[in-house]
Amino acid sequence: MERMSVARLVEGRDDGVAVEELMEVIEAVGGYGAFRRTQKKECLNLVRKLTLLTPLLEEVRDGETASLGGRELRSLGSLKKALLSAKKLLKYCNYGSKIWLALETEAIMCRFHSVYDKLSQALEDLPCEEMGISVEVVEQVELLRTQLKRAKRRTDTQDIELAMDMMVLFSKRDHDASADSAILERLASKLGLRTLAELKAETLAVRKLLKERNGHNSESTQRTVHILGEFKRIAGLESPNALDLPAQSKSFQRCPSLIIPDEFLCPITLEIMTDPVIVATGQTYERESIQKWLDANHRTCPKTGQVLAHVSLAPNYAIRNLILQWCEANSYELPKREACVVSDSTTTELKQEISSLVQGLSTCHIDGKRKAISKLRKLSKENPENRVVIANCGGIPPLVKHLSHPESKIQEETVTALLNLSINEANKRLIGAEGAIPGIIKILQTGTTPEARENSAAALFSLSMLDENKEMIGSAKGVPPLVALLKHGSPRGKKDAATALFNLSLSQANKSRAVRAGIIPPLLRILKDKSLNMVDEALSILLLLASHPEGLREMGTLPFIENLVAIIRDGTPKNKECATSLLLALGLNNSSLTLAALQYGVYDHLMEIRSSGTNRAQRKASSLLQHMSNCEHIP
Repeated sequence: MERMSVARLVEGRDDGVAVEELMEVIEAVGGYGAFRRTQKKECLNLVRKLTLLTPLLEEVRDGETASLGGRELRSLGSLKKALLSAKKLLKYCNYGSKIWLALETEAIMCRFHSVYDKLSQALEDLPCEEMGISVEVVEQVELLRTQLKRAKRRTDTQDIELAMDMMVLFSKRDHDASADSAILERLASKLGLRTLAELKAETLAVRKLLKERNGHNSESTQRTVHILGEFKRIAGLESPNALDLPAQSKSFQRCPSLIIPDEFLCPITLEIMTDPVIVATGQTYERESIQKWLDANHRTCPKTGQVLAHVSLAPNYAIRNLILQWCEANSYELPKREACVVSDSTTTELKQEISSLVQGLSTCHIDGKRKAISKLRKLSKENPENRVVIANCGGIPPLVKHLSHPESKIQEETVTALLNLSINEANKRLIGAEGAIPGIIKILQTGTTPEARENSAAALFSLSMLDENKEMIGSAKGVPPLVALLKHGSPRGKKDAATALFNLSLSQANKSRAVRAGIIPPLLRILKDKSLNMVDEALSILLLLASHPEGLREMGTLPFIENLVAIIRDGTPKNKECATSLLLALGLNNSSLTLAALQYGVYDHLMEIRSSGTNRAQRKASSLLQHMSNCEHIP
């Protein structure tokens, strides 16, 4: 179809139809509205730019010229190709895998830049005067070309918080597992992959991605599949294979000739229900599957997304009877499942046990307090359900009070319990609101054991995922003791402090606090101490602080630039990627640093990275080489 349209353009026939096709492309991209978070701003900007072409195309369509000449038609053909490239990219950002798009943010930006180039070139070749375009529309076209060039020059728009979260997840270091769970919770929320419907749509998108790539098992595709599996796990939808989609139930496999009525299938598993129950929204689910959903701390209806007014489950006897009648009429044997009475009984016993432990926190006997706090710490570590039950039983306020207990062992057990509880998003807010942050900072400063100080740092990291807690931690002077732990802590303590400081430094106010607290010298020492295996973490924090004037001044020394060049030369692929990103950020702010890097021989190493580095490193190296080329021409 497209080849025929181009032929019509070249032959000069049916100009109106050709222009209408271009207008249809613009109209189609305007209908996309579910752009992924990581590219949403860029997508909306491109859509707005494309709509500026409408007056031009309307004038061509409605013009008095009966037929356009060959040059004009070829120009319109080039414009059509550019528009189709834009449409393809916007469609991908609307329907593609959210995880893949987050991992490949910079590659997607390169595709946007390619589209800008094609559109700009097509508009430059357009003979507006010969086509009889009005002066006003010509001015609008020139304005659009200027905007496209400006967009092409725009620097990296990567979401640094997402990038750091991804980096922590895939680093090989021995960090706290609680931090991983907390990061996964945050990523799932930021990418909009929390509900059953969202996870099903993402699974389909990932499967389509793998099919399009013909099974090419790149690092990014492996990571995409891994993160999808982790999101399913924290949502209570564990599966041996992350790409499994419950689109074909076991019931269908056992009896392929039967078509089971949709109303008999559980919306979660898509298997025939043996124990259907009704939730607060009136939707019906298999008891076992909806109970798993609720036990994973979800309080929404998986099918409708509505918040549940309560979590009681009522048997749906009407559907149950209809299913039994259908099974009898079709000689179909229902699969046998274990009843969930034991689970309900266990939940009741757990609530009673936790209520008793919470009451034990108020006892005057020190042994009773120790045992209650220790048991709550262990329970809060085991699973998400326990964290919810402990909070619902009122366990957080008395735990917060015990942060100031004179006995150091109780302090350590308490801060660890609060760390475990803070993995739950709602608990983060509650712990902060109860005034726990000053107490946690105090233990970070004065804790008598490394474990107490390390778990305090990890707790601050977890709590700082909420913006309001970032500010509270900074205002409560939590940054200096974290910097002190980064300087003098154990290897584990340094890693916990670095993770917390990265998260806090996403706030502009905390960047200043970190620089004033002396964060840069210990980060520079960490870069030289390869035994810590923290080069990527240190570089990522430095990349954040490079936007701070004082931070930029402290990093802008020849020994540091020489060290960066050494990492670019000898580091791991990930080290080289992070060091190249940081050198680019420094060089864009201070061209003399770029020239210094050239003096230390970085050019050849960048050329090597551009041809054989990671995807992101190749793009950064190309940008840095281009910047160096510009710097060399500065008089």
